[in-house]
Amino acid sequence: MNGYFRLIIQDHMINLEITPPTEDGKAVGFDEIMAYLHAHQVDPVDTVKVGKFLYSISGDKPAVLPLLEKKRFPVSESYNLVVSEDRMQAIARFYPPSEDGSLLTREDLIRDLTVKKITVGVDTEVIDRFLAERRYCTDYVIATGRPPKNGKDAVIEYFFNTDLSSKPKVNEDGSVDFFHLNTINHCKEGDLLARLTKAVPSFPGADIYGGMLKGREVKTVALKHGRNIRLSEDGLEMYSMINGHVSLVDDDVFVSDVYEVENVGPATGNIESEGSVVIGGNVQAGFQVKATGNVEIRGVVEGAVIEAGGDIVVGRGINGMGRGILRAGGRIICKYIENSTVTSGAYIETESILHSLVNAGTEIEVTGKRGIIAGGIVRATEKITCKTLGSAMGADTTVEVGVPPDAKERQQFLQRDLVEIQKNMKNMKVVIENCQKKINAGVRLTPEQLKYVQTLVKSYKQLEGKLAEEDKELQQLDEAMHSSGNACIIVKGEVYAGTKVTIADSSLIVKDGIKYCRLVRENGEVKLASI
Repeated sequence: MNGYFRLIIQDHMINLEITPPTEDGKAVGFDEIMAYLHAHQVDPVDTVKVGKFLYSISGDKPAVLPLLEKKRFPVSESYNLVVSEDRMQAIARFYPPSEDGSLLTREDLIRDLTVKKITVGVDTEVIDRFLAERRYCTDYVIATGRPPKNGKDAVIEYFFNTDLSSKPKVNEDGSVDFFHLNTINHCKEGDLLARLTKAVPSFPGADIYGGMLKGREVKTVALKHGRNIRLSEDGLEMYSMINGHVSLVDDDVFVSDVYEVENVGPATGNIESEGSVVIGGNVQAGFQVKATGNVEIRGVVEGAVIEAGGDIVVGRGINGMGRGILRAGGRIICKYIENSTVTSGAYIETESILHSLVNAGTEIEVTGKRGIIAGGIVRATEKITCKTLGSAMGADTTVEVGVPPDAKERQQFLQRDLVEIQKNMKNMKVVIENCQKKINAGVRLTPEQLKYVQTLVKSYKQLEGKLAEEDKELQQLDEAMHSSGNACIIVKGEVYAGTKVTIADSSLIVKDGIKYCRLVRENGEVKLASI
């Protein structure tokens, strides 16, 4: 039990009685005694005398110190209340009455707390315990606020592969396995595709004064889907209604029929599918394959056009003969790319790129045994990685990073269009000024001439507005191209002389061959760094 103190009032004398603690209890503190005396107007008091007395106490029996020769009424039992900064806890510390002083009752305490506007979490059991044991100079938590109860976010569990960034396996010999890619998620009728666990709402809490405490906002989601899917009666589970291919696009689940064909050529004609397409063999020159989903070709693509809203996978590569095109909204994985135009909204992975125009929304990895980029233009927003860059035969090779390929094309278009607009405006201005001179000289224009001039003035103003808009857009693109971020080109083998490297708006033509390097942009220049 903690030590405690009390006042003993006798006739014209006020005494201080201090009871030492027992066992592991805490002794009375000097500051606490002085605060109590001040609160009860027991002054003036010799503080030095009190301090010496307090620290001279030994043993386990109460000790008494005469304080003042002064007459006063008995002191009632009292308490000091401390409220935490967050207003979530009230701690009472009780002090005994002097002789003949009155004791606190349960009603006194509850009424006093109400007066102090403490109305939430009052612990009557703690109050009753104090009244039963009367332990003084001891902390009692007599009110505790109700903390808010945080809920749980809604969660959707998908039962198919949603990771579209998986890459082909690299074999021990350094070659890339383009045949076992598992890029299409096949599903059967009745398969469970997703399950929703609903959000659990948060419940508000309150501090001891009744102030409301909000729980955190929980995230709610819903099962979103396209055709060929049904939901369970409670709306918490999603099932496929057909045998097909399942994919997740922007939180929407789609199930599409997978169209399978052995080869694409004269026997099949061009193919257009609302789902995904799997071609077991080759696509011959001059034909087209278009799909809203993925396209998987296990053979070779010749001078054909392949377009996919999702991914394109070509197991044996493309030799486009100058007219072959691969265009995907997602990634492109192709064993080799030769004499073709290839555009990916995500990343491209291949073993070689020869004499082709290749654009990737994120990065390009040219891996495997060869890992060569030679001839043509290869662009990626973030990174290009290869083993060999350029050619000993001097094939014109350009690699660009740091700027989205579509932004680069837009910049070039704006530059050409602005020149054309200014040329047209200049010609219009000459005609308009000549007509104005005639009017000022008193020459009357025919209705047809006047109408023509009015139309010309209107067109001039429209071109003026278009010029301002496109000039502003071009400036924004130019500013964006000054910053390359972390864009880089990594060459794990050799860079041949004559190769042109562009990072953002900075370019370098390699004069002497270099090996094992990382090309980055620093201080407006393309520089070499270690891998």
